[in-house]
Amino acid sequence: MTDPIADYLTRIRNACMVQHETVDIPESGLKLSITRVLAREKFIARYVRIRDDKQGILRIYLKYTPEGKSVIDGIQRASRPGRRLYYGADDIPRVLSGLGIMILTTPKGVMTDHDARQERVGGEPLCMVW
Repeated sequence: MTDPIADYLTRIRNACMVQHETVDIPESGLKLSITRVLAREKFIARYVRIRDDKQGILRIYLKYTPEGKSVIDGIQRASRPGRRLYYGADDIPRVLSGLGIMILTTPKGVMTDHDARQERVGGEPLCMVW
């Protein structure tokens, strides 16, 4: 697999489309950081780290509205291994005029575009969620 973050996002996107309650994803440090941001921003209900003899599993509990519609309307990869993007603190774009978030990896850790603007740091955009 050349892009584990794209695989992570695709698993979440597919699980939301078929309205699964949970999705299991192989764990890594970066995926755990992205999941923490999604939980903090209320895009997912919660997550659980499952230990096994290998790398571990992240079980993500997806969140739905009372009508049964997924809270995550869209989730898309921004910077890819074939085309890396980097934004300075003043150049970070807004997702859907501020209705969505961009998750960036910065020198101060993984954070949303809003937090990066407040901290005055730029970085590599990992994904956009709306």
